[in-house]
This record gives sequence, C-alpha cells and structure tokens, in this order.
Amino acid sequence: MSESFDANPGSFRLRLPATSANLGSGFDAAAVALDFYLEIEAEPAAEFSIAATGRDQDQCSRLENNLIIGIYKDLLVGNARPVIPLAIRMTNDIPLGMGCGSSAAGRLAAIALAVHFGRLGWSSERILEEAAVLEGHPDNAAACWLGGFVTTASEGRTVHLARVEPPAEWRAIVVLPTEPLATSKARALLPANYSRADVVGNIQFVSLLGLAFAQARGDLLRVAMRDRIHQPYRTAICPLLAPLLPLASQDGILGAALSGAGPSVLVVVGNEESVPQAVAAIRKAIKGQMEPELRVSRFEPKGANPFF
Repeated sequence: MSESFDANPGSFRLRLPATSANLGSGFDAAAVALDFYLEIEAEPAAEFSIAATGRDQDQCSRLENNLIIGIYKDLLVGNARPVIPLAIRMTNDIPLGMGCGSSAAGRLAAIALAVHFGRLGWSSERILEEAAVLEGHPDNAAACWLGGFVTTASEGRTVHLARVEPPAEWRAIVVLPTEPLATSKARALLPANYSRADVVGNIQFVSLLGLAFAQARGDLLRVAMRDRIHQPYRTAICPLLAPLLPLASQDGILGAALSGAGPSVLVVVGNEESVPQAVAAIRKAIKGQMEPELRVSRFEPKGANPFF
C-alpha cells in the first residue's frame, strides 16, 4: 500500500479491527484480524475532549495518560508540527488488556490522527512501521492495519510481511475472562533462554501455521497452534488456557491458543454449524472455574478503514 494521509485536515473517521496475535507458535510474528472494532471520529477543536461509548468507556474517555492523545501529541511535536486539539468521538468494542489488540488499534489510531491533522504525508507502510516500533513487535499492528492473517518480521524499522485472507467458513471464539492482564506482566514470565528442542519444536509448528491459513488446512491447526516458547510460562496467570488447549480436534474445534499475551483464549472452529457444539464444549471444560464471556467472531479480511 502506498496511499498517503495528507488530505486537507478536516474531520477524520477511522475503524480498526481487533486482532489475535501469536496464535500459539507464531510468537511476536503472526496475527489475525477479528470482526469487532475501535471506531474513531475526530475534528479540530478549541481543546481536547473524548466522548466514548462501548467497552471500557470510562477508561477510554479519560484525557489524562490517554494512549491515543499522548502518541498524537508526541508525533506532532517530534515532527515540528503544531498540536491541534481534537474533539474525539469513539465507539470501542475491543476489550482492553485482554489480548485482543487494543493497544495496537489505539497506537495506529493515534498515528493516523497525527498524520492526517499534522499533514505529515506518511505512506501506509510508514504508519505501520511507526506502530510496530511503538508496539515493540509488528504482528498485531500489521493484522490491524491490513486485515486478514499476517506473518511478520522486523529488520530495524522495516516491517516485512506476508498476508492472506483466512478461510471464510472458519469462525473464532474468543473466550474472555473477567479480569484483564498487562502485557508487561505476561512478558516478565518468559525465560531469557530456551532449549534447542523447544526452539526446533516451535519452528516446526509455525512452519505449518501460515500454510494452514493460506490453504484452509484446518486439519493442521491442532499442531500448528502448539507452542513451547510462551504459553507454558503464562499458564499460571491465564487460567483458561490449560482446560481449553486439549479441545483441539474435538467438537468442531480446529485449534486453540492464548490470544496475544492473554488472558483470553482464541478457539478456531471449522464452520458456523459447529459453533454451538464448540461453545458447549468450552463451557463444559471450564465449568466451575469462572464465567467468561464467549465472543463468537469472524476473521476480518479488511484492515483499518479510513474515511476523510
């Protein structure tokens, strides 16, 4: 993509999809977009304001320590542009701190706002690179910005990626616990070094992951979504993971993995008809532990959708 966001800086609207990253073996490398969104509309104003509806609206509407406004201001100041206050209206359907890409969506929104109102003239690729730097890894940002299933690699600031549209018949069930989890806390549990056997195992698993999505090979997902790099170390703080991983290849379920850093779990189902059976199996597996929300979704083939 090479389009620029340097139109006359009037009102601005943007819709960004949720994402699920890692998908088991694709740690910091693979992600897929989901069909629930952060929607933002903004226009120049005398002072900053946010009117938020949807999930976590109290947190989204705070001006203090606001992720979107903070990045927006920093980018304008860093690029010698005046900071134009904005009246922002947002509808958020992405749960915060649940491993559904809320930080990637927020950072991309902030960058797009700065590019538009600051007339920075950045290309789509430049926006994605900036988001990947802020995120620390490119997977969520790439899936959110471009949609579909992506595999990514960073080379300095440059993001290399491959993208395919997931099979239209597959469904995602995001199993959301009641309490969020900070990504920093989940990352702190990971070891500094891994055994050769674990590294080779993950290379084998992730080698199947992209082809499974590209070729609609649901039979491969049970193995392709296995992981030895991050999930075993996060199980203690992501209690839904252990009971749900064994469901792969049962009740229409193709595979399961921690969604991002957790604590949510992504369950991939082969088709719409299998969803009720899969939901029943999920509820049975976690019965007596907690009452999570089950979000049945489609994979989103389109990424951020800007309107000017």
